[in-house]
This record gives sequence, C-alpha cells and structure tokens, in this order.
Amino acid sequence: MARLNLLEETRFEKVPVTVYPSQSDASIHVANRIASLIKEKQANGEKAVLGLATGATPVKVYKELVRQHKEEGLSFQNVVTFNLDEYFPMQPTADQSYVTFMKKNLFDLIDIPAENINIPDGTIDINQVQAYCEAYEQKISELGGLDIQLLGIGRTGHIGFNEPGSAPNSGTRLVTLDDLTRRDASRGFGGKEYVPTKAITMGVGTIFKAKEIVLMAWNENKAEIVKKAVEGEMSPEIPATYLQLSNNVEFILDEGAASLLTRFDTPWLAHDVVWTEFLTKKAVVWLSLKLNKAILKLTDEDYNNNGMAELVTEQGPAYNINIRIFNELQRTITGWPGGKPNVDDTNRPERAEPAQKNAILFSPHPDDDVISMGGTFIRLADQGHNVHVAYQTSGNTAVWDDDVLRYLEFVQDFAVAIEDDKGITSKIYAEAREFFKTKKPNQVDPEIIRTVKGLIRKGEAIAGARFVGLPDQNIHFQNLPFYDRTKFSKEVSFEDDIVQTMELLRKVKPQQVFAAGDFADPHGTHKVCFDIILEALLRLRKTDEWTKDCWLWLYRGAWHEYPIHEIEMAIPLSPQEVKRKRLAIFKHQSQKDVPVFPGDDPREFWVRAEDRTSETAALYHKLGLADYEAIEAFVRWKFD
Repeated sequence: MARLNLLEETRFEKVPVTVYPSQSDASIHVANRIASLIKEKQANGEKAVLGLATGATPVKVYKELVRQHKEEGLSFQNVVTFNLDEYFPMQPTADQSYVTFMKKNLFDLIDIPAENINIPDGTIDINQVQAYCEAYEQKISELGGLDIQLLGIGRTGHIGFNEPGSAPNSGTRLVTLDDLTRRDASRGFGGKEYVPTKAITMGVGTIFKAKEIVLMAWNENKAEIVKKAVEGEMSPEIPATYLQLSNNVEFILDEGAASLLTRFDTPWLAHDVVWTEFLTKKAVVWLSLKLNKAILKLTDEDYNNNGMAELVTEQGPAYNINIRIFNELQRTITGWPGGKPNVDDTNRPERAEPAQKNAILFSPHPDDDVISMGGTFIRLADQGHNVHVAYQTSGNTAVWDDDVLRYLEFVQDFAVAIEDDKGITSKIYAEAREFFKTKKPNQVDPEIIRTVKGLIRKGEAIAGARFVGLPDQNIHFQNLPFYDRTKFSKEVSFEDDIVQTMELLRKVKPQQVFAAGDFADPHGTHKVCFDIILEALLRLRKTDEWTKDCWLWLYRGAWHEYPIHEIEMAIPLSPQEVKRKRLAIFKHQSQKDVPVFPGDDPREFWVRAEDRTSETAALYHKLGLADYEAIEAFVRWKFD
C-alpha cells in the first residue's frame, strides 16, 4: 500500500499527516489499527475503550471492522465505546439519530455487549444535561480513558460538535450548532429548519485525554479546512487547530483531502521537485496570479524569490518559460468546441475531422446541461453538429411539494375544459394533498408524486433543449434506476444503469461525450452518474470500433471550476451567448428563485453559473490573455 509521508516535504505541517491513495485504503488502515488494539487488549484480559465518530467519514472503517468480525472472527466482547456527540433534542429511533447511525453501520452487525455502548442521550431533560455530561466524562475516566479517538472534521473546523469559539480545555457539554454545520446537515433532515440547533458533544479537552487521536478526512471538499487545521495558526475559530498541541494525534487523509497541503499544492515551496510540463504550467500560473503580473511580465527575480529558482536554472531564462506557458494557455481557447473544420488541428484542443461530429451531453440532473455548459451546448448546435442530450436522472427530489399541487390542479381544470374528466386526476390530487399535510421532513414521496415531480422536470428539460436547438429525437430521458433505489437503500447495483447507458452510446456512436466531472463528493449523484458513463465506455472500448474515435470531455457545475492549469479546452462566450445561456436556464422554472437544495450559496443557479464563467474569463485575462465576457472550461479524460 502506497504511503506518501516524506519528512522533507512536511515542514509546513504542524501535526503528523499520512496520505493514502484512496479513502478505502485509508479506512482499512484505520480499521486495522483498531482491530490490533482490540486483540492486544483481549490478550491481556483488558477492555479496549474506543471513542467513535459518525457521519460519512468513518463508514468504511466500520464496514471493514464488520467484515473482520464476520470473516476473521474479530470479537468486540471486550470493547467499550463512547460516541462523540448527538443532536439535542433527538429521539434515538429517529433516522437522523446517531444511535440509529451506529446501530446500522456497526453495533447491530458485531457482538459488542449492549451495556458497553455509550452514546450521548438526546432525550434527557434540559435541566439534567450538565449532570449527565459530567457523568459521561466520569465514566470515561473510570475506564482509564479512551484508548483511541476517531474524529472527522466539519467545514467550520469543528471536531465532534466543538464549534468555533470552543475552548481547548472544554469538557462534555451542550453546545449551539454553527449555521454552516446545520446547512451541511440539512439534506438529511429535509431542510435546515428541521436540524436541531443544539447538540451534546465531548469537549476538546475530553478528546485530548485519548491515548491516540486519529482525524480522518476524505475528498476535495475537505481540503481547504484540512489545510487550515494542519498548516494554519492555532485559533478558537478553527477548533481542529488545537490538535496541534497534542503529541498523540495523526491526520489520516486521502489524496483529495490532502490536495491543498503545501507539499501537494505548491510542492516547489516545500522541497526540490522534478519540473514536469504539468508542474511547470501550474507553478507559472500560480506565480502570475500571486504577483498579479501577466505571465509575459514575470522575471528571473520573480521566479527566484518564490521557490522556483531551480526551474529558471533548468529551463530559463524566465521569458523562455513565460512564452511557452503563455502559448499553451492560448491554445486551450477555441470558439469551436466540436473542432474547427479544414484547419491544422495539431495545437487545437479538438480534432478538425469529422467536420460534423456526433456529440452527446450527459446531464446528471435535468438542468446540469445548461447550467454547466449551456454556452458550449448552444455553440455545438449552432455549428451544425449532431448533438444529443441525455438526462440521467429524473431529478424528482428537487421539486417543491406545492408545485405538484399546482400542476395537478392544471390537469384537473384542463380535463374539465375539454370535457374529458374521468376523476382520476382528482383522486390523485386529493391523495397528494392529504399526504403533504402529514409529510415528515425528508420523508420519501409515494411513487405517483415522484412521477409528477419527474414529469415537471422533464418538461423543463425539453423546453431548455429545444431552446438550445435540439430536435426532439435527440433528447433522451434515461431515468436511471439507481436514483430512486438509493432513496430506500444505499446498497444498490448499478448494472442496469450501465447497460442502459451502453445501449444509448451504441445508438449515438459519438465522437464526443460530455460528462459532469464534479468528484468532490463521491456519494453525490454527479459522481455516480460519471462512474456509470465511464464503466459503459470502458466495456464498449473492448468490443466497439467506433469508441477508438470517441473523446470524453468533463465539465463542472455551478459551484466550482477547474483550476486554470488543468483546463484543456476553454470556450469563450460573447455577451449575447451568455444571455442565451441564461434564457435556457430560465426554462427550468422549478429550480428558479429558491431551489429545494440550494446548498450554502444563496445565489440563484443562473447567477452562480454566470459568475463562475466570468471569473474564469477574468483569470485568463489576469494571466495576460484576451479579455472575454465568459469562459466555459473542460478537461479531457485520458483512457490510456
């Protein structure tokens, strides 16, 4: 198993950090450490006292421990556990309860005695909380303290529910949750307004008493807060920085979560590097933006003063490097996303031939196409390519309940108007109104309501694709089965999703495939949809000749963009094209104003999309390139 933890690279890091190639590798390592501890304690006739965390981060650790219990006989008879926290108030049987989480992911699947399980009680009287918390601490102390404490890290930098402002010597207590923490939890509760405002949590001081502390973090969406916790100054605003005071802590990360640490993000500042073409491009772009100087204005002194002297020595003088990188960036810009016919395409991002390409744009949700690459979508259609769009999921989760009633009311009135009212719609309407009266937060809708919500989004998607210029026969609705299955179970097969995608690809035989490349959340719909496309293409490449001429381009969503040094095709948009893209987004009326799942960004989707593409254009201009209204960016997936 590869491990990246070289001492000469870690001088910026104030805590020990070990980085693994993947979340799975890291989780297995942590599980093995826990299993070894349990076995060692068993051999000595002692109890193993574990501090456990909840959330997505430790799930694969628990899954591996369960596997070792079932397949290798690992026993938990001598294990006592203390969970970090629990929402308050919270019934232990609620879906969002950490009691429910721990039973589902670990306790009900192993042989731990029930009396050895300790989870903060979210049902106790508010007047008894302080005494309860003191007793929780006392019980840990009587057992000799925690042998190992597992931690995740929230985007506020909280550990447990120790939010910004927590003291380093704090004990188990009732706390008020940060607004960002509640927003992050909102999807699981069906809305932020249903997330409790308080929680019981072990304190930072309680955590510090553990003999070993292991903080785990996965994926790029944790990279920014990990960097602050590992390399930043200690601050009560980021409680995880207090871990810098501990001699018993280790951060266990995957490559995504570690990606902004200095040794990975700007390694030339940490140690000598091999100046590959990719690293050179990244470093020059970084230097230009850091100094606010166009690339062609960078000097030898600029390089020497910013950890890049070796680059100038090897490849300099500076202007030679500048002009090479400037030209590389210039070549990413093209107004011909399907390739420009009858030109030398040696230095162009797309092939000139065939002049008219078959292209298919996969949209995970019914609006990702126009939000993420609407300008390019329009350009491909305008330039005469045979463009298809495939909406991978129904998107029925993201429709307001009152929209269902509004559409059903229209259908009822229309049926009466044409004298074709058979009463079916009235019955569905009445049942829907009755269901919504008692609907609980995050409750899954009945199938008929999910169907109505899916049809609402389907109609909007058709309107958007027609506005772009697609004929109806090129608009495909896959309704991949996994989307509704995962509402009821996280353990699902994707085989029929893959087979359906293979059939569509065989039908279109594209030279270009566009797919969403948002990988920060591996459990999100975008990542699942991409994995389905990739597996379909990999299987087809073994049997179908047309796949050898098929390129896969990745786009990103309304929230983030590829960094400039990674962009391989940049499509500039005129002010008129930005307006056309906006109008295409407006066809998705159910997502306008306030969508069901807005995230923590208050802007409307069309505003996010325009801001993102204008920011990309501004960065290109800062580097010394042409000043465009907006730019949509793409990265090509390399199969070989």
